[in-house]
Amino acid sequence: MALFQNSVLKKYLGAEDQLLVKEAFSAYQKYFHHPQVRENIRAAKEEQFQEGFLRELFVNILGYTINPEPDYNLTTELKNIKDSKKTDGAILKDGTALAVIELKGTDTKDLDKIRDQAFSYKNNQPNCIYVITSNFEKLRFYIDNAVDFVEFNILGMQLEEFRLFWLLLHKENLMAGLPKKIKEQSLVAEEQVTKKLYADYSSFKQELWQDMVRLNPGIDELDLYKKSQKLLDRFLFIFFAEDKGLLPPNSIMEIVNQWLELKDLDAYIPLYDRFKLYFGYLNTGRIKPGKAEIHAYNGGLFAADPILDTLLISDQLIEKHVRKLTEYDFESEVDTNILGHIFEHSLNDIENVRAKLAGEEVDKSKTKRKRDGVFYTPKYITKYIVDNTLGRLCTEKRTELGIIDEEFAEGKRGKQKKTILKLKEKLDAYRIWLLQLTICDPACGSGAFLNQVLEFLMAEHRYVDELEAQLFDTPLILPNVENHILENNIFGVDINEESVEIARLSLWLRTAKKGRKLSSLNSNIKVGNSLIDDPSVAGDLAFDWQAQFPQVFAKGGFDVVVGNPPYVQSHSLDEKSKNFIYSAYKTAEYQINTYAVFMERILKILSDTSLYSVIIPNYWLSTQNDSKLRIQIFLENECIEVLNVFSVFEDATVDTVILTGKKTLDIKFPKSTKVVAIKKDYKLISERLSAISDKLWETNQVFLFESINDEIKISFEKKLELDGNFLVEDYFEGYQGMKTYEQGKGTPPQTREMMNERVYHSLSKIDDTYLPLIGAGNVQRYLIKPFHEYIKYGPNLAAPRKEEIFIKPRLLVNRILSKEKIDITYEEHPLVNNTDVFNFLPKHGKEEFVKPILAILASKICSTYFRKSNVNLSRAAFPKLNVNNLMSFPIPALNEEKRKFLTASVDSILKMNQSLFELVESLVDLMKAKFSIDKPSTKLQNWPYLDFKGFLGELKKAKVKLSLAEEAEWMVYFNEQKAKAQALQADMNRIDKEIDALVYELYGLTEEEIRIVEGGL
Repeated sequence: MALFQNSVLKKYLGAEDQLLVKEAFSAYQKYFHHPQVRENIRAAKEEQFQEGFLRELFVNILGYTINPEPDYNLTTELKNIKDSKKTDGAILKDGTALAVIELKGTDTKDLDKIRDQAFSYKNNQPNCIYVITSNFEKLRFYIDNAVDFVEFNILGMQLEEFRLFWLLLHKENLMAGLPKKIKEQSLVAEEQVTKKLYADYSSFKQELWQDMVRLNPGIDELDLYKKSQKLLDRFLFIFFAEDKGLLPPNSIMEIVNQWLELKDLDAYIPLYDRFKLYFGYLNTGRIKPGKAEIHAYNGGLFAADPILDTLLISDQLIEKHVRKLTEYDFESEVDTNILGHIFEHSLNDIENVRAKLAGEEVDKSKTKRKRDGVFYTPKYITKYIVDNTLGRLCTEKRTELGIIDEEFAEGKRGKQKKTILKLKEKLDAYRIWLLQLTICDPACGSGAFLNQVLEFLMAEHRYVDELEAQLFDTPLILPNVENHILENNIFGVDINEESVEIARLSLWLRTAKKGRKLSSLNSNIKVGNSLIDDPSVAGDLAFDWQAQFPQVFAKGGFDVVVGNPPYVQSHSLDEKSKNFIYSAYKTAEYQINTYAVFMERILKILSDTSLYSVIIPNYWLSTQNDSKLRIQIFLENECIEVLNVFSVFEDATVDTVILTGKKTLDIKFPKSTKVVAIKKDYKLISERLSAISDKLWETNQVFLFESINDEIKISFEKKLELDGNFLVEDYFEGYQGMKTYEQGKGTPPQTREMMNERVYHSLSKIDDTYLPLIGAGNVQRYLIKPFHEYIKYGPNLAAPRKEEIFIKPRLLVNRILSKEKIDITYEEHPLVNNTDVFNFLPKHGKEEFVKPILAILASKICSTYFRKSNVNLSRAAFPKLNVNNLMSFPIPALNEEKRKFLTASVDSILKMNQSLFELVESLVDLMKAKFSIDKPSTKLQNWPYLDFKGFLGELKKAKVKLSLAEEAEWMVYFNEQKAKAQALQADMNRIDKEIDALVYELYGLTEEEIRIVEGGL
């Protein structure tokens, strides 16, 4: 959204003292609109007018008191707290900076250039909320972060603009925190409107489709559903266009009222026919005097549609829903970004429809949104990515052409004609270059990145216009470049037809102007499978990039690629698609995830030396199966920056990095990559937003690569270096557990129905082919919890392993690292495990090392090592161990004395932990039998951590009432059992500490390293 929601803003603007505002505006006009004053300001150097600017604007107009006056709240040159740098000015509250002010002269046209500097000052002032930047002509006002701002024309504000300026910057309002309050209320209002509009939109769409199906029985129901989407898009455009002044106001309701009048006059025609007539006007135009004139806006949205234009639709249904949508103010309440959120949620709707038509139930865990990896990208992410690719490219081009703002500042005065023409040639060359850029999002969704690119390019053209107007001392006349940008600079592809429709609509709504035809986006934003170009695999969605965008590939490919590629795992792809990807993409290894394949596709569609930036999961930085991708990204091409932003997307259990790089043909070394990260523990989106926009990096380092054979390891935390004479792989063979189901795998080949019904699982041992089955939930530290399932073991499974893995004495490792230490234990009985458990079988002659190494791997040092050296474990969402990394864990030399001590320690803990588990379960079973509690609460299941009062409280929640005598009896028994549990736990803790102390000694850890392990650093 913009910085403020218009409906919220209108409320606060209306509450202002209008007489006071007009008086202030008169004072402002008298000074800043004076022709000679304007001319002098434009000619002044930065230092000449800084104090004067603060005094004339902030003191005389906005009511501040400047230093050295008594009780001043405005000062010049405020020093940073952490260093000696100074901001040009600051607004103070209680002696500390509430807002920092950074000023430049009018020769600085691009205020983005001073944004980072201004925010570096803000970050040095702990209570600072606002940032103000100005070049004396324009002023930008930021709240909290650098993503959104309000810009004011200081030398040309009219009353309406001044009213907002006064609301935000007048002393009383700023000191009272009003701007931040308006922003916070805007966020709440947008969320409420989004939810309500989605509910109304979804209801309209669902009822419209059902009505279409009922009245048009000869047409495919799925086709009708897609037509309902298109009709809704038409209505949405009209609603936006009405409220933005592009169409006659209230035209929708006028059509409804005319239809009602015709009905009363016995001249009935269907309401939909009346709307079709209006759609025709929007396609070809309507010449009428005054406001009734309609210009031809069609860019494909209102073109004739043989199916949609012949459908029958109920009058009452259309009337009911357009009345409801008319109630929204699409100018002040509804931002076009809201459409993206609506689209994100509505993707599930079409999945439900498809399932319904196929007579299937909807698996909510595999809805279209999740299956296609669709998550709407927040504005602060799209802005960062576009600024660091397209913005970087533009900066480099301006530098190459020698475009310097200061050279244009004084207009024609004192310049030779030759100099003026040379400057004009630079601007012309830059504009021509801008007009030829090609930027693509290969998984564009509802257009979040495409809209950000549009916004950036429009601003860049305005910047060129401003320089040219200043050079020739002429008024600024902005050309209509939006259509050119849409038709020539922006490209997108998405596999979802619905998303492409929304993307086109959102771009039209951003650029539509009265009297100007909409751009046709059918040639630039297309439906297709970006990864597969073979029709025998992808059908109509097969997408040949060269054939679809010949004008782009005639010059070698795209100049910039940005996006948020979908995160779709291998099991969600059909066999044809998987086989195609394995054969067509060299980085595809083992288990496919589409974001990795998209990275290879992106490098293929880029022109040489062009830039890309994407947001993708971060675990590819360390997993063995992505080694080829890392080589391609870091070594074969140039990776400029890796930014770990951790959790960004709502509902997506994945942590992410923003990856920015360049396609290169020449493999030259050394190469360097900047690796940065925000704090991992940010919980609020606002915290992450500020950290990214203000570049508040928790990690900031540079990785150097010297050759193509370099090993690539990237960590976002302080490393723990361990030296060992050996590795785990010197003692063990490591195996992942078996995989039970995958469509098309196994003998006979498994079907979707077999998978859904889990045909090879059983709660009992049916015959000798059925073996006990355990998973991650069964494997705990020094303990195997009882199993409750069997699996029919053999070639029928998707990926069975040799049976000896599950029979011989071995270590079992839970790959999900959910606790402080690794869940690992010793087992010698036949048990089959799934892929969430690793099996470590001792090599021949190494059996005596099994329990000593178990002690090391179960110690605190091992989990700390992996958390601080494996990016995969620095994720908040389901951190997992990697079998290859475990096998390469260093093991120190272990003499016989140390082996015996560790073996005895492990035997003791295994025995005590089993006793503790049986003790705990015994009381739980007693409660279940005695009190008929089917599912005891988590706290009851972990009763040793309760006192007796807490125990009684949990029983009460379970609707168990004890008499006083029963309470007394239970208190004695509970305290006896708790004492036994505490004694066992205390003994295990003591042995654990003895093991940790010995392990620290074996690795020769320093005091600082021990503090790292113990959590002190």
